[in-house]
Amino acid sequence: MHCVLDVAFSEDRVNNAAQNFAILRRMTMNLLRQDRKAKVGLKIRRLKACMNDRYFAQLLGWQDP
Repeated sequence: MHCVLDVAFSEDRVNNAAQNFAILRRMTMNLLRQDRKAKVGLKIRRLKACMNDRYFAQLLGWQDP
């Protein structure tokens, strides 16, 4: 898989890894902040998304809220 990413997307895993993960973390935080129904902090929302597939799908917009 990494070879495919390197060749097809010209992705350099070593040099861009930190930046790529930082972007993913920001995207995740934005998704968690958009959930106005949950009256808990971001840490709890993140844990809830890990444990609850329905909540995770809802955050990604894969199913109705």
